[in-house]
Amino acid sequence: MTDEQSPDPTEFEDPLSDFEPAQYASELERALAEETVAKIQLKPYLQFSPDTSVNEAVRQLHESKVASALVVDDNGNLVGLFTERDVLERVAEGFERNTKQPVSEVMTSEPTVVYESDPAATAIAAIAVEGHRHVPVLDMDGKVLGLASPRRVFDFMVKHDR
Repeated sequence: MTDEQSPDPTEFEDPLSDFEPAQYASELERALAEETVAKIQLKPYLQFSPDTSVNEAVRQLHESKVASALVVDDNGNLVGLFTERDVLERVAEGFERNTKQPVSEVMTSEPTVVYESDPAATAIAAIAVEGHRHVPVLDMDGKVLGLASPRRVFDFMVKHDR
C-alpha cells in the first residue's frame, strides 16, 4: 500500500476553465469542421451484391447514369466499390469472358471510407486529396449509409457558403 493522499478537492483547477471555442472565418469553415459527414446528402446510391454478374452491374450503371455502385453483402457490410474505372481497367479488354464473372472479382476491394460522425471536411479530403470520386459512408457499426460524391460535397459547401 502507498502513503499517497487523496487530492484536496478545494485545490482542484478545471483544465477547461480557460477554454475558448474555435473562431471560424466563415460559416463554410465552421460547417466543414463541425458538421458531420452525415449532413451531406448520401442517397440515392446504387448497390449490388457481390455475386451480381459484371454484365448486370454494367447494365445497371448505364441505366442509372451513375459512375459507381457499392458492393454490399447480405449483412449490410461494404465489401467493395464497383466503378466505371473498374470496367475500363479490369473488364473492357476481355469483356466477353469477363461479363459472366461476379462483380466481386473486378470491384475495388477495401475502398477508402468515411464515417457518419467524421467532420464533413473528411469527405472532401477523401475526394480531393486522395483522388476518389465516390466515397462510401458507413455508420459506427460499419453498415452502409450512402455515398459521398463531388457533386454532393459541392452542394453541401454551397449551402454553407454565406
